[in-house]
Amino acid sequence: MRTAYSVDTVRSAERDLMARLPEGALMQRAAAGLAAACADLLGRVYGRRIVLLVGSGDNGGDALYAGARLARRGAGVTAVLLAPERTHPGGLDALRRAGGRTLPADGAEDAVDRADLVLDGVVGIGGRGGLRADAAALAERVARTGAAVVAVDLPSGVDADTGEVRGPVLRADVTVTFGTHKAALLVDPAREYAGTVRLVDIGLDLPAEPALEALQHADVARLLPRPGAESDKYRRGVVGVAAGSATYPGAAVLAVAGALHGGAGAVRYVGAARDAVLARFPEVLVSDGGPRQAGRVQAWVVGPGAGDDAATVAEVLATDVPVLLDADGLRLADADAVRGRAAPTLMTPHAGEAAALLGVERAEVEAGRLAAVRELAGRYRATVLLKGSTTIVADGGGGAVRVNPTGTSWLATAGSGDVLSGLAGSLLAAGLSPRDAGSAAAYLHGLAGRRAARGAPVGAGEVAGAVRGAWGDVVGG
Repeated sequence: MRTAYSVDTVRSAERDLMARLPEGALMQRAAAGLAAACADLLGRVYGRRIVLLVGSGDNGGDALYAGARLARRGAGVTAVLLAPERTHPGGLDALRRAGGRTLPADGAEDAVDRADLVLDGVVGIGGRGGLRADAAALAERVARTGAAVVAVDLPSGVDADTGEVRGPVLRADVTVTFGTHKAALLVDPAREYAGTVRLVDIGLDLPAEPALEALQHADVARLLPRPGAESDKYRRGVVGVAAGSATYPGAAVLAVAGALHGGAGAVRYVGAARDAVLARFPEVLVSDGGPRQAGRVQAWVVGPGAGDDAATVAEVLATDVPVLLDADGLRLADADAVRGRAAPTLMTPHAGEAAALLGVERAEVEAGRLAAVRELAGRYRATVLLKGSTTIVADGGGGAVRVNPTGTSWLATAGSGDVLSGLAGSLLAAGLSPRDAGSAAAYLHGLAGRRAARGAPVGAGEVAGAVRGAWGDVVGG
């Protein structure tokens, strides 16, 4: 599992560690990892031209000490000092003693144009609001050169704790981060500026609960249900799907497809798309009545393609089993009914639906995804899975936010969210908590999207069909 911690937590851990180490030892650890990453990217260090963009404080110090190491290996290293009067003195002295040179920002154009690699040490984890004008001009020039860019800890100009981008940013090919990931390296829009992220262990002692978590194969494998010798369809879980309408029968078919691949023992369907569902999936148990007459279920999925069927949404919310609320269900649900539920609720909005629920513009949600998902989860006292370029899951009671690392932009296709809802609902019925069900479903859905697309357009039905292979990849079977 990859984890990320807040700036305050990282700084506290750094202070504690520095108190136990010789002066400068922590920065040297960071610089060593940084120099190694630059060397790996370059392939050959001797004779290469390296430009350091150096701001004030420790971030610039890391860059200077790394530059000194690279200069001693034969690279031509030039440090562009954006805050000469506040440049880290020890790092500056080390660079000069290793044969590096310095330039002011207004005289660095030629060095930048000729660079093989640019090391971004402008702003550290405390930066806010994008790059200032002088640094922004250099970043624009770097982008035109085609030089490789390595960011120190995180790309300069992004907000470390939120992943927000509020101004110009220097895009990196590789980000070398120290001690732990930062939220900006896991959550869009900042994530797209980070390139490949390389974590350098500098010995920080961090708390047990991080701010963010990103699951990996082994974590998801531990969550996924596996039937035992005594399992039957009820022990494996039965998921109810209340979805679709005369206008949108496909939403029901796709939600059921996701549910059938999600590990539950059986799927019960109620709704207007019964004929379409049975034609595609004869194994589904179909009821002509509403949710109350559907029979035993351990979780419900309600909302995909529901149109204006508010009565069914209300009936599902009144049950005493976990409920996944998606699509039209989010619009039709009574907020007090959601907040008042004794059983768990998992809401799965995309950015537009989240914006409508919060009463803000969609762009505000997309720019501040962490803030939006936390606000929604707290407001509705539910677990919220916010879909998008970074899918994230937050509990209403707080705790670490889960960030999904899988997926492909080809998943931005009609019906993809319906498949995800059915898949997550099936995991709810199998006994997973809303946080685990949403996280595991998003992970599998992302892997299935990659498998089905293989770099080309893909339909939601193909994604559903690829879930089985993605599941096998995760569990190793």
